[in-house]
Amino acid sequence: MPPKAYRQLRFGDWALKLGFMTQEDLKYILSKKNISKQMIGQLCLEEGLIDQEDLAQIMAAQFSYRYVKLDGVIPEKLSKLVPVDLMARYKFVPYRKSGEQLTIAMAEPKNLLKLVDELEMLTDLEVSAVVASEHNIKKAISRIKTSRNMIDSSSDDMRLSVVKESDQGEYILSAEKVSTEESPIVKLVDSTILDAINKRASDIHIETTSKGIIIRYRINGMLHQATNPIDAKHQSPIISRIKVMSELDISEKRIPQDGRFKLNVSDRYIDFRISILPTIFGEDAVIRILDRESIAGRQGTFQLDSIGFAEYELLRIRRMIHAPYGMFLMTGPTGSGKTTTLYGALSEINSKDTKIITIEDPVEYQLEGIVQIPVNEKKGLTFAKGLRSILRHDPDKILVGEIRDPETAQIALQSALTGHMVFTTVHANRSFDVINRFMHMGIQTENLMAALNCIASQRLIRTLCECKTAHRPDEAELMESGLTPKLVKGYTFYAAKGCERCQGTGYRGRKAVIEIMEMDDEMRELFMSRSRITAIKQKARESGTVFLRRAALQEVFNGITTLREANRVTFVEVDG
Repeated sequence: MPPKAYRQLRFGDWALKLGFMTQEDLKYILSKKNISKQMIGQLCLEEGLIDQEDLAQIMAAQFSYRYVKLDGVIPEKLSKLVPVDLMARYKFVPYRKSGEQLTIAMAEPKNLLKLVDELEMLTDLEVSAVVASEHNIKKAISRIKTSRNMIDSSSDDMRLSVVKESDQGEYILSAEKVSTEESPIVKLVDSTILDAINKRASDIHIETTSKGIIIRYRINGMLHQATNPIDAKHQSPIISRIKVMSELDISEKRIPQDGRFKLNVSDRYIDFRISILPTIFGEDAVIRILDRESIAGRQGTFQLDSIGFAEYELLRIRRMIHAPYGMFLMTGPTGSGKTTTLYGALSEINSKDTKIITIEDPVEYQLEGIVQIPVNEKKGLTFAKGLRSILRHDPDKILVGEIRDPETAQIALQSALTGHMVFTTVHANRSFDVINRFMHMGIQTENLMAALNCIASQRLIRTLCECKTAHRPDEAELMESGLTPKLVKGYTFYAAKGCERCQGTGYRGRKAVIEIMEMDDEMRELFMSRSRITAIKQKARESGTVFLRRAALQEVFNGITTLREANRVTFVEVDG
């Protein structure tokens, strides 16, 4: 029970005390309250004086509870402690369990007295509370509802509507593709997709083995098995369902096929890219989830600050992206965060006096004030054709989602050489490999060097959860990592432990590490004269480049990640 002194202050008093409102605002709200008879908090929301998070902070102070900004997914073990109906009725979710203590996050702390006895009897745990916004609690409850027993007990209301995009760019639901004869399989595929979205997976792997069908999700760059093996007799119907959704040839089972589809999930549209591959046990499928909402930052917009770059690198990126012309080239494997970084860059340079046009495959997130074009190879709109048309629309900045072929590479370089700022990506493992990729496409090194402003190579590294524990690596582990006891003297290392909050993995979230190689005249000469890599690396280091390995190790030294994680995402190099 909160102390009496705290409860004497009313909502409006706390809003003033915490600085969310002025005295004039409060007088205005109180005058409206006398007429409308609404709650003050609701009136403040409607008038735009506070948002949902502000409201939660005020209520937390008013009732003397701690405020938390609820984000992420509630761990499955924790969510199973309480019935979903009870959560929805009292607007709360389980937040944390420590020993015999269960902490819940509530939207309306005044309801705790009604709830606490029921919860303690139900869970046999001592219950305490924190306050979170109603919006985030409803989102968490929605995720729990759709993910609870998702694979084992699919029901008709889990059916997703396949969406087709018309020539006019409108989204049209196409329910006729859902076959009633394949209802159990349809439900299995749909529920798997919903479960993966709720767990913020980037990919779904459907693999046929001698033991049956294995379904795995890639979450934070790592694969996790989602279910027990499914009987192999369901392999063909599952793959056929995915092919139908992607408009692929069901009868063709001997060659790889690639496709895509779009789904309407919780009033938002999510793109999926499909790859079907024949194996010795049948066809396997990988579904890439391109969730526009999850790619954006917490505020729903892209910001370079939120990606996790070191301050030094952030300053260099900002200097590069504000160049008047040239090419900002990003490289890295699939899933290394290149798109997020480029979207963040475009958001920062986007202004009313600048025209920005993008061509992407597909458009992963809609950016306000920017013209975005999706590639449609079936109808003849390729990167190269789209880029030619873009240049006729007089853009200042251009984003080419990926350079895959000589024609696109040539047009992109010409654009960068004729007064446009071009942002683009190329798949390569290292910054130095990019030059060879362009040479294999028939691009002259002189033209490439004249256009390039910089090459940025990026990786995503998992960050440790709060449950991390101090760890002293032995000499063998240091040697495997290219380190010596002398080099790491004075640093504290940490290991991943695992708790309910991080679902036993020891990691929560990821951040970017980046290597930026700027192209000055001296660097261009070294590349054009085909100098040794060691000489180029030395010059880059002198110019301020922090190589990926060194950037990853710095995160280890800062206690952000583990040595094992740094070794996973970067090559071990003694010279860093």
